[in-house]
Amino acid sequence: EKIGIEKVKEELATKGLTKNEIDLIQPLFELKGEKNQVLNHLKDYLKASEIGLSGIEELQYIFDLLDVVSLNKAKVELDVTLARGLNYYTGAIFEVVSNEVQMGSICGGGRYADLTGIFGLKDMSGVGISFGADRIFDVMDELNLFPKQVIESSQVLFINFGVKESTFVLPILQKMRALDIRAEIYPDTAKMKKQLKYADQKQIPYVVLVGEQEMESGELTLKNMESGDQINVTVDQLIKKFSK
Repeated sequence: EKIGIEKVKEELATKGLTKNEIDLIQPLFELKGEKNQVLNHLKDYLKASEIGLSGIEELQYIFDLLDVVSLNKAKVELDVTLARGLNYYTGAIFEVVSNEVQMGSICGGGRYADLTGIFGLKDMSGVGISFGADRIFDVMDELNLFPKQVIESSQVLFINFGVKESTFVLPILQKMRALDIRAEIYPDTAKMKKQLKYADQKQIPYVVLVGEQEMESGELTLKNMESGDQINVTVDQLIKKFSK
């Protein structure tokens, strides 16, 4: 977008690509539209590429999760021309921009398979993200988003039992946050002891356990971290307990 398609084609030619190869990939430069529409075009374009279809499957998984949480304010677009850290990102990459302020990206990142290997920690996958602190400050200042008082630690932590369980929890978490309830979910499926220790160290007074039984019954297990007492509550009861 910054230099135009013709300049991009000239640069590709200097890198050794033939005219036929450039013409073959040019449709990607012009691929725009709703994310699922773009994905369908890519499936057809990359139907002969096993690694390409694997990448599309990863993107579809991300979009499926985003559909579950039903983003109200954020708009998600799929841009196949986006490029970041080609020497270490191995999966989906992303950038975040403000909807209401004319500015470049305020944060970005992506998936990497073995970046930690250069530090001696082998076979450790992860997702990295970097924030533009100055830009975020400018956006928050312009939109008057700074809180009038400092907020304390989370009120409740959802224990992470796995993909299915965390997917079930995300809409609940989103609903609670929309009501200014300070809630979070543990970022990975660590052992229960580690997750409870995390809640204890952050002085989070309650944890919520959602496993197979809770998903089937619709009643969540709420644990008081100080007393150790556990009760079963519905989602509405949980929200009512922590609402101001």
